Amino acid sequence: MSTPRKQPALDDISKRIIELLQEDGRRPYAEIGREVGLSEAAARQRVQRMTEAGIIQIVAVTDPMQLGFHRMSMIGIRVTGDPRLVAEQLTKIPELAYVVATLGTFDILVEAVCESDADLLDLIATRVRTIPGVTHTESLLYAGLYKDLYNWGTR
Repeated sequence: MSTPRKQPALDDISKRIIELLQEDGRRPYAEIGREVGLSEAAARQRVQRMTEAGIIQIVAVTDPMQLGFHRMSMIGIRVTGDPRLVAEQLTKIPELAYVVATLGTFDILVEAVCESDADLLDLIATRVRTIPGVTHTESLLYAGLYKDLYNWGTR
């Protein structure tokens, strides 16, 4: 996901399907079809096309703390040269759940999900700061996770 791709415009039915899946990713295709006026097979085909096109993913959203990941952090990164090249390298690090190039104080923001402070320190010291072009990192440690939802709809 290095460069934004131009996606085909979604019609109102596809947008509604996305909203229904955001409410409940396990919602049966028959129910989705009834809600949007399609057959079960047509609803399944639409979901499959959107999934294959990379428009949607259907995944389980977890609570990191309950899975043993007690240290989360947003890390601001400054780089020399093209930040997209560094961002591509960062996407290969499994502990980074979010990698985005920005146009502000930092060139890149990443979200780290680690088991402990020691793991976060190791991640930054040995795998983030050693990437060629990284000149500065600043960690914003999460003190509490109050909202982490993916049901914001299609607007």
